[in-house]
Amino acid sequence: MKSKLLDLNMAQLCLYTSILCCLLHSIPFLSLTVGAVDECSLLPYQTLVIGQTLISQNQVFEMGFFSPGKSSNRFLGIWYKSTPEAVVWVANRNHPITASQPPLFMISRNGSLVISSGKSIIWLANSSVVATNPVLQLLDSGNLVLLNNNTSTTEGYIWQSFDYPTDTMLPGMKMVDDVDAGVERYLTSWRSPDDPSPGEYVHRIQNRGLAEVVTLRGATKRYRVGQWNGMHFCGGAPFPNSIFKVDLVFKQERLISIGEVYESSLLVRTILDTSGTILRHTMNARKDKWNLAITFPQELCDEYGSCGPNGICRSDRPVRCQCFKGFAPKFQKDWDLQDWSGGCNRTKLLNCDGGDGFQEIRGVKYPDMLRFWLNTTMSLGECKAECFKNCSCTAYANPFITNGGSGCLMWFGDLIDTKGLSAADSKQNIYIRVPLSELDSSRGLEEEVNKRPTKFILVSIASGVLVSAIINGAVLFMSRRKGQGNN
Repeated sequence: MKSKLLDLNMAQLCLYTSILCCLLHSIPFLSLTVGAVDECSLLPYQTLVIGQTLISQNQVFEMGFFSPGKSSNRFLGIWYKSTPEAVVWVANRNHPITASQPPLFMISRNGSLVISSGKSIIWLANSSVVATNPVLQLLDSGNLVLLNNNTSTTEGYIWQSFDYPTDTMLPGMKMVDDVDAGVERYLTSWRSPDDPSPGEYVHRIQNRGLAEVVTLRGATKRYRVGQWNGMHFCGGAPFPNSIFKVDLVFKQERLISIGEVYESSLLVRTILDTSGTILRHTMNARKDKWNLAITFPQELCDEYGSCGPNGICRSDRPVRCQCFKGFAPKFQKDWDLQDWSGGCNRTKLLNCDGGDGFQEIRGVKYPDMLRFWLNTTMSLGECKAECFKNCSCTAYANPFITNGGSGCLMWFGDLIDTKGLSAADSKQNIYIRVPLSELDSSRGLEEEVNKRPTKFILVSIASGVLVSAIINGAVLFMSRRKGQGNN
């Protein structure tokens, strides 16, 4: 018997402890006072009421009823035990409980999670899997899991809070955009610090040609990190790095999920706050205070479309918004007042019949893919030729910077939300279509050679012969005059 007890894992020990608690009480509905270190599970028909909490095994997280900020409404949530103000998950965020409604939380026999008040059900979470012997546990990862028959593997989870994120990403949790499986998971901000109901902002994966991560306010984009370039998102910092070890899953070039591997020694959280800002915090060594590690947006250039159509934002310039070469402010008076929302228009019309070239802009976050064409196998030269064939193509680039650059991404129409990067990979460059007259003389000549080589070569040869004949004639004439003078 002793050797068998030594083989028990902690999850089993917690379950047996909870069963023992049930045996010690003779009434069928037990009001369980949770909070002691060994009280790490909840069994069917045990209840959790105001003032009682469920605590993870190593006392990292705590779950119970709380009132946010100055509000008197109550919600069932999960927070860090050492810093209770850091709430990471809320169950009934759409259904606040008023002070006049004493709530209780319990597991039904079939495994449904229920928050009720009197005869009213406030919140209900159930699963398609019928539980035969359910047990609820709060893990040290912050994940609230419902297990069947005390299965300790993730495959045995009947339900888990990580499948229903609110405003916080924890290691082990994932944002998901899986069309085939019909699964979407994303962050939604709180309405205010006093109200955890869904707010104005959503932070999610967007798969539209190339994968990226965007922050939306309703249906309007507020921020985007930039497209996936084969190594990282083209407008963000390369990863993995010292404070962010990202876990990406692709399926047929679609980004299915993005998350971070759980490490018990590292306490980090990433939240979408009420203003739409992404904040990443790390716990200090004493585990009693949070340090802000990453903020996005980091600068005004991260605001979506801050320089309007056909403008580029450069935070290292005295005037951060500039027009692409060959473009000028649409509304000069507004531009002078630093209202750049109107963007830029072309100074000269394009001439599709051999009169256009391309201006290279190095080190940029690519424009948004509003109207585009994508081929993942073409070379940059092939992409340029393809863009030349289409009079509506306004720019092209290699979408991927791996293996020396590959693929073809072409834009049509206005270029929105382009940003200059101070420390970008030199291969992350875009080529914008402009009339040859708008290019530098050397660049224009190069493009004209590429576009019309035969005619240019013939003219060059004829010009060279003529110049050579003139020079040779002049030399011969001077030689004869000199000879006559000596005689």
